Amino acid sequence: MTSATPSGDDLVEKLAALANPLRLRIIGRLAAGRDYVSHLSREIGISRPLLHMHLQRLEAAGLIVGSLELSEDGKAMKYYEVADFTLHLTPSTLAAAAATLTGPDPSAAGPARKEKS
Repeated sequence: MTSATPSGDDLVEKLAALANPLRLRIIGRLAAGRDYVSHLSREIGISRPLLHMHLQRLEAAGLIVGSLELSEDGKAMKYYEVADFTLHLTPSTLAAAAATLTGPDPSAAGPARKEKS
């Protein structure tokens, strides 16, 4: 499993992807083994278009991997499985990740604070 400290941007993307209950259910289902889109949508109880949207987000975050395969009758089937990842969050790993963030610093934006006299 990958255990290197993720960059700040990578960590934000992974945590944002996992913050959605449906995506967490998808990861939980795929942890039991790889599955194809139609079956996965029936198992989770959501439409295929909605499932595709969530799968794309999880795949972009590096949490799952998709592969296109042909069935015996020549039909294209997209299979997904959980990627090999580990997230170990500690104050020091979060500080190291925060130091590598490339996005804007929210504390630098907005109105200036008024000093109390």
